[in-house]
Amino acid sequence: MRHYARAEVLRMARNRRYVLFTVLFPVVIYLVNANLYGDRTGAGGVRMSTLLMVSMAAYGALSSSMMSSAVPWAQERQTGWLRQLQITPLPAWAIIVTKLGVALLLTLPALLLVALVAVTQQGVSLAAGQWAALLPALWLGTLPFIALGLAIGSVLSADAALPAAMISMFALSIAGGLWFPPEALNGTLRAVAELTPSYHYANLGWSVAGGAGLPVADVLIVAGWTLALGAAAAYLYRRATVRR
Repeated sequence: MRHYARAEVLRMARNRRYVLFTVLFPVVIYLVNANLYGDRTGAGGVRMSTLLMVSMAAYGALSSSMMSSAVPWAQERQTGWLRQLQITPLPAWAIIVTKLGVALLLTLPALLLVALVAVTQQGVSLAAGQWAALLPALWLGTLPFIALGLAIGSVLSADAALPAAMISMFALSIAGGLWFPPEALNGTLRAVAELTPSYHYANLGWSVAGGAGLPVADVLIVAGWTLALGAAAAYLYRRATVRR
């Protein structure tokens, strides 16, 4: 499992699309928006630079989790690599657990880099307890999106999985309110946002950054999405492997 995980991480680290769209892009968008209106005060009296940090860190982690799960999984099915893994001593559960662990690991660069830039370039400052809750929440909160990526990779070809993952990624980010200030979510926008797992995922961070701690309702909703999408991914994975 260790060697398999190392190979997966190195493969994604060499992928320019991964580095550009999931690591560097969120940082660029954060800096542009923070320099435009980062000094303003947002919801709950929190500086916009702090709220934007949460939004872009969440976007980076979300996009990384989907890109590092959907496309490689589809490629492995299509090239026969998954079948080769199935005849190795690695049990099926170990393959899935390794994929999950690698996808979680690959969300960290975008998440940590946005936070680092926010602190060093925009003067964002949170209490130690807030950082201790914020970063793990945004990290582990990517689990439903990893499951969604694995589901996409289990049913689509490698050529189709990439656009499907990107469309899903952008749709969840926009509908969930990650690309605009959270206070802009009112009326219809908020009703739409609350139907998405991405809004409740980002709200974990917005709430912690605002000093309110982790909202139990959002934790439960993200956990529910994780179970639902995880069950779907497991079912589609079994179907895909049986067909081969």
